[in-house]
Amino acid sequence: MTTTAPRLGTALARLLILAAALLGTLLAGAAPASAHAALTASDPKDGAVVATAPKEVNLTFSEQVAMSTDSIRVLDPAGRRADTGEILDLCSGSIVRYGVALRAGLPDGTYTVAWQAVSADSHPVAGAFTFSIGAPSTTSVALPDQAAGGGLVGALYGIARYVSYAGFAVLVGGGAFVLACWPRGASVRPVQQTVVRGWLALTGATLLMLLLRNPYTGSGELSDVFDLAGLKAVLETKTGAALTSRLLLLGAAALFVAVLFGAYARRTDPKEKKDLSFGLGIGGTVVAAGIAGTWALAEHASTGIQPGIAMPVDILHLLAVAAWLGGLTVLLVALYKAPSVDRSAIERFSRVAFGSVVVLAATGLYQSWRQVGSWSALTGTRYGQLLLVKIGLMAVLIGIAWISRRWTRRLADPTPTAETKSTGNTEESEHAEHAEETEEAGQDSDAGEDAAAADPERAAQLARQRAAVATARRKRERDADPERAGLRRSVLTEAAVAVVLLAVTTVLTATEPGRTEEEAGRSGSSASGPAAVPDRPVDIRLPFDTGGVDGKGIVRLSLDPGRTGANALHLFVERPNGKPLDVPEIKIALTLEAKDVGPLPVAPDRIQTGHWSASGVQIPMPGEWKIQVTVRTSDIDQTTIEKNVKIG
Repeated sequence: MTTTAPRLGTALARLLILAAALLGTLLAGAAPASAHAALTASDPKDGAVVATAPKEVNLTFSEQVAMSTDSIRVLDPAGRRADTGEILDLCSGSIVRYGVALRAGLPDGTYTVAWQAVSADSHPVAGAFTFSIGAPSTTSVALPDQAAGGGLVGALYGIARYVSYAGFAVLVGGGAFVLACWPRGASVRPVQQTVVRGWLALTGATLLMLLLRNPYTGSGELSDVFDLAGLKAVLETKTGAALTSRLLLLGAAALFVAVLFGAYARRTDPKEKKDLSFGLGIGGTVVAAGIAGTWALAEHASTGIQPGIAMPVDILHLLAVAAWLGGLTVLLVALYKAPSVDRSAIERFSRVAFGSVVVLAATGLYQSWRQVGSWSALTGTRYGQLLLVKIGLMAVLIGIAWISRRWTRRLADPTPTAETKSTGNTEESEHAEHAEETEEAGQDSDAGEDAAAADPERAAQLARQRAAVATARRKRERDADPERAGLRRSVLTEAAVAVVLLAVTTVLTATEPGRTEEEAGRSGSSASGPAAVPDRPVDIRLPFDTGGVDGKGIVRLSLDPGRTGANALHLFVERPNGKPLDVPEIKIALTLEAKDVGPLPVAPDRIQTGHWSASGVQIPMPGEWKIQVTVRTSDIDQTTIEKNVKIG
């Protein structure tokens, strides 16, 4: 028995609108590709005040980056270049460090370091920080607000990434569905069109990404798409090589598609068709794995821990996604547009989908451990939160697939009445049905010719009537088959959720892994607060308000020399107008949370009105220390204020 193709109804429109809305929400909330290679340290540090001008500025990253001649720029307070423009490769072993030499004789003031590079997983990263020579000063440097990989170019590149993933799934999954599940589908035109469109989408998106790559990782200007020198530079990078290899493999995929829908579809001899099917299966698997490898070799899997294991796992993950979602897409098209779909084909795809889910679960578990690394990163980082959304969507998708599997089993178990009416296998029934339709068509043709001889207008009218009757008969057959209607609805819902799932996956590939984000956070590279400087104290200002009379003021605290070992502490309490404020009690505590050190209490002595002091304050180790000051202005009014500072 076969399914009958219905018209796309309001249910389809509603589900597609819902999927588009969810997709738009996800993509609109997705930030530009952020730091996949994180800046973990710099010398000088962010906010540091150094006594003399350093000879160079160097940056340390969490993973390998690609640097250009203009990747690190040091600008003086007036916005002029203070560096020589020569990038220094200071990498050693697992330490990824690059620097730039500074010009001699730099004056005192605040300098801005702006950097931009491409991380090993192909995403652009950028940032800026300041340091001061002698003493801080005002600066006229204005850095662009647009993040690396953002703007119109970033949006176009992100869309091309999504389309490339979708095209890959339809191309590979559609071809696998025809070969493994429904060989007769190779001659069904809607199926052919769907797979060919998948190839066109993937090829077009890959070409667009190749052209956008230079402005995406550089200036961000769309006009740079036509920069041939930039395109040449892109082709020499790892990502450029991956995109070029993908285009070459797509040429082989075009040959595969041509044979599948040409020679294979026309074969009638079972042995010849089986041999050709085997060859197409082997060749198609190799080409599909090669195309999937162009992502694995250039993105997350190629960097970080265990890349030798991660890349094959990533290829398997992509192939499983394509087999499931791409096959689902072709099945949906066939259910709505093809004249009929074999029950056996739906059963076979159900088994393929189940196997794909098993592979996805295994490979996804490994990828999650590798990219997230800890429970805190799973809930506390953007990558982990997106991963939780993806897991939730997968659970929904599996639930809907289970419903589809139930409808499939109901299709596979015809009632006894149906069995007595229909003997033989599905193909024999289809041949009989086709022969009956051919006979009817021949009779209609003879009648039409007779009518045309008498009255051509009457013949045309009869032809329209016959077409209307045939359409009505097919509609009655479709509406009288609740099992197939249920299967179509569940597959449609499954496809709508898959669209959103693919969007989440695309955003995940453009998001900094949770493990990297946590490591960068622990390094404290971008922490705020003054840094220790030889022979210069650490000075902080802390406004407070206890809520009582004379409860508002400012605490000025100084640690001298502001490094590990013994320090002299001076604390001044002032009114908002700058005059000294006498308070009954001051308490101070120092805590190094990263090492679980403290709080270390400090009991300062009152020197005079508004002035407190303590000598020999020990700072046992360098790091980002939290200084807490408790101010009591009356018997019942007090408050605790705090600030983080870098010491050592």
